Amino acid sequence: MLPNSKIPKYLSCLILAALLSACVTTTPVVVPQVAAPIAKAPKTVRIGLALGGGAARGFAHIGVIKALESQGIVPDIVVGTSAGSVVGAMYAAGNNGFALQKMALEMDEATISDWSLPLFSKSSGVLKGDALQSYVNKMVLNAPIEKLKKPFGAVATDLNTGLPILFQKGNTGLAVRASSAVPGVFQPVKISDRQYVDGGLVSPVPVRFAREMGADFVIAVNISSQADAQLASSSLEVLMQTFTIMGQSLNYFELKNADVVIKPELMGMKSGDFGGRNLAILAGERVTMAMMGDIKQKIRMMQER
Repeated sequence: MLPNSKIPKYLSCLILAALLSACVTTTPVVVPQVAAPIAKAPKTVRIGLALGGGAARGFAHIGVIKALESQGIVPDIVVGTSAGSVVGAMYAAGNNGFALQKMALEMDEATISDWSLPLFSKSSGVLKGDALQSYVNKMVLNAPIEKLKKPFGAVATDLNTGLPILFQKGNTGLAVRASSAVPGVFQPVKISDRQYVDGGLVSPVPVRFAREMGADFVIAVNISSQADAQLASSSLEVLMQTFTIMGQSLNYFELKNADVVIKPELMGMKSGDFGGRNLAILAGERVTMAMMGDIKQKIRMMQER
């Protein structure tokens, strides 16, 4: 190797430059990442189910529940009037649509004799309704309203003031009995020094009470008949016809506040036709499935707001 003095100057410069470049650390270029847009989570929508009155026609409520559940629509809140309170209480206790159908088909009218008997008779005796209370309590395993698995309310009418009352705690069977106490057929039900009768006098389909209980989206089930659909051949049927006429006016205003109104086709089915329970259940399923596209779309729209 030549001594430094013998190395040409230009070559020394090249060697020095090479050594200096080898000592330089190259800093990597960081390319900022653009975050992907975060999809907006669907808004939680509390679904309320408002079940109307109509005696034996109330079996249609079970078909509605079955159809909703089959499509993944499970109400969070249940409110019922009269027959709707019977089905609603058992549903709120944790029984799904199929369990409710099994209960309905196995139900012997004798177990609720003082509820069903006047609906079959040609006269309208005044009865207590104890059997209905016992039956409901048995079906909900004696759980009080506030211990049911879903929030539940039963609507009755204060006989002294004429105002509606929403029972949300206490004896479930007693509240249902009060909600179902048709005046002239059943004795008024005494609860805490007040007397109550059928909730259909003030709220045939309790949409507003479903809202009061916190429902964002209300599915109302109207099982009332047309006033001319039932020929009145007994004093009881005259009374039920009167209820129907009254209910039509009340329903006109109340149902306007529902997001969905389901009305099963129950033409010709009378309030006392307990033998037609299976057909009523099928009617509830059929109309609900026919409306399912509209129901899902409305729920989706509310979730995306």
